[in-house]
Amino acid sequence: MKTVDLNCDMGESFGAYTLGRDEEVLKHVTSANIACGFHAGDPATMRRTVKLALAHGVALGAHPGLQDLAGFGRRDMDISPQEAYDLVVYQLGALQAFVRAEGASLQHVKAHGALYNMAAKNAALSEGIAEAVYKVAPELILFGLAGGELVKAGRKIGLRTASEVFSDRTYQADGSLTSRRQPDALITDDRESAAQVVRMVKEGRVLSRQGADIAIEADTICVHGDGAHAVEFAQLIRSSLEQAGIVVQPIGQSLAAQ
Repeated sequence: MKTVDLNCDMGESFGAYTLGRDEEVLKHVTSANIACGFHAGDPATMRRTVKLALAHGVALGAHPGLQDLAGFGRRDMDISPQEAYDLVVYQLGALQAFVRAEGASLQHVKAHGALYNMAAKNAALSEGIAEAVYKVAPELILFGLAGGELVKAGRKIGLRTASEVFSDRTYQADGSLTSRRQPDALITDDRESAAQVVRMVKEGRVLSRQGADIAIEADTICVHGDGAHAVEFAQLIRSSLEQAGIVVQPIGQSLAAQ
């Protein structure tokens, strides 16, 4: 029986600014990646998002990013592995406090935006992130791009890991995501996205933009919650998976059953 986790970035509002349709999207996903205040989010938003996810029975994850509110954490920064370690420890600790205040526990950690993408290719940076998670909470699951350096670093240090695929992104022949700077980075046809996701889970394959069929491991699927049709898209992805006979559940449950 195939199982998969469905995760979404949450809590990315800030102060008077509201981003995303968190409450509605939470009805369709199984894991929430909650912003920790660097690329988005603030203390009040973190608290509210933790409570909201718990109310919907959704597993909790920390979503640390670069300290870049203006760029939403999507601009590359020349940081060292030590700086990556420090910023992950800081943000993980902040969210962990809000989670514990609600009598709950975290399931996972997923880096955000540019930090995630840089770590996917940079082994030293990935090792800094993995070490931060391991030293703060070694029981947590580290999310990383399928086939990327972050998953390798997590396994190397002794963390449980989850290989992540993306529902609305295209892939290159080396297994990397197509850069957002390219016009073909996003899949704009929702049905095409759903078909790609189902195939990645059931067959472990994805068609690259170069026309090559490549192997891919899909433990958790990312759906974005800030698009104009985010709720409808999340609902479509989940229903497509379930119709294909795939069980959608938090990654912690899947790994515990192995």
